[in-house]
Formats: sequence, structure tokens, C-alpha cells
Amino acid sequence: MPLSITRRALLAGMPLSLTACVSVGRTANPSRPAVDPTVAAMYASLTDEPFPIPAVDVSRVSPQYIRQVVAFQGPERPGSIVVDPSRRFLYLVQENGTALRYGCGVGKAGFDYQGSAVIGRKAAWPRWTPTPNMIKLEPERYGPYAGGVEGGLDNPLGARALYLYRDGRDTLYRIHGTNEPDTIGHSVSSGCIRMFNQDIIDLHRRVPVGTSVTVLNADADDRTVPAGLSVGV
Repeated sequence: MPLSITRRALLAGMPLSLTACVSVGRTANPSRPAVDPTVAAMYASLTDEPFPIPAVDVSRVSPQYIRQVVAFQGPERPGSIVVDPSRRFLYLVQENGTALRYGCGVGKAGFDYQGSAVIGRKAAWPRWTPTPNMIKLEPERYGPYAGGVEGGLDNPLGARALYLYRDGRDTLYRIHGTNEPDTIGHSVSSGCIRMFNQDIIDLHRRVPVGTSVTVLNADADDRTVPAGLSVGV
């Protein structure tokens, strides 16, 4: 009687190296996490800017780095900014023990600087010029931009910049947007404090020149009080 070989038996008898390449059915692609429509709207594309800003794929962003209102502890007065480079958070302190918390990415300069400052200047679609030290350390990377880069989607400062001053002098420390949204929540090789363009635009319109800024050191306590969070508007 002829030997009947079932599909299951055939697959079972194959070497592992072969069965690994055999498709026995369609595999569904992993489903992407559901996105809160309010959050998606906060990070939607901005078409009314001089340079239209693409939407942020918020399904790829850790929820802690989404703009949100949090319970806050600390001596800073409402209206001031607190930057926590170690945890990649920036707080805009509000009334009643709360703050509007933004996620950020932190470059080397962001870890080197700590202490107090004020916003001495604000700019929309700022021009960017690498510092002499940046050019000295990485001449091939930054040398071609020694003359500066005009504002635009390719500019490393993004859509807005807040320039920090101390005792009337520019500290060269910046809070700014970014053309690399995937770096939010991470350490990056260069730069200061970067935010989603949608977030820096939001912060830029909320704070005036003269706003107090405190940059915490690595040993500072977390200013977020464990409590319910709400989307920042």
C-alpha cells in the first residue's frame, strides 16, 4: 500500500534549518498601541508654520514623554521652568502644586550645565551656528556649517529656541526644537535640551523673556509627585 505522508509529518521530518524557512500560514503584524485622539491632535502636523511641521508618530513615544499635567514638588514659583536632564523632563511650574511636564532629549551641553538662568531671548525658526568648540572637536561634522544655518526643517534648533542668560550674558545653553523626534527621551551626542517641535512651540508661547529657569544636577530628586496625570493642553 502506498505510504501516505501528511503535511504535518513532512514538516516534522525536515531539518530545523529548513522548517524555519517554511511558511505554514500568515502571521498577523503586531498591532500598534491605540493612540489617544487628544494626544494625536497635540502632535499633529502644523501646516500654518513658515515650514510645515510633520506629525509625530506618538505610538512610538513612551507615554512619560508626552506633554501632560503632573503633580509637582519643589520650591520653584509658578511660571518658572525646571529642567531635569537625568530624567529627560522639562517642567513649566503651575499653580496648586502642578506642572506641565514635557519630554526632552539631552545633549552633552545639557548635562554639563546646571544652576539658574533666565530666558534672555526667544526666537522662531532660529538661525543656528555651531560653537567654536564644536567645530574644534568635530571639524568634519561641524566645519561646513561654520557660517551658520538658516531656520528651517533641517536646522538642528527646530521651530523655536529659548536662549538662557546668566548675569546678562549668553550661557550658550538652549532649549529648542529638533528635526530628530526619535531622540526625545534619550541622550544625544551634542546640543542642549531638545523638544518635539510641537512642544517647543507650545512652551515658547507660554513663557516670556525673563522667565526663570533652573537646571537640576544629576543627584536631584524627581520633582514629579506620583499621582494621576492628565494630558497637557
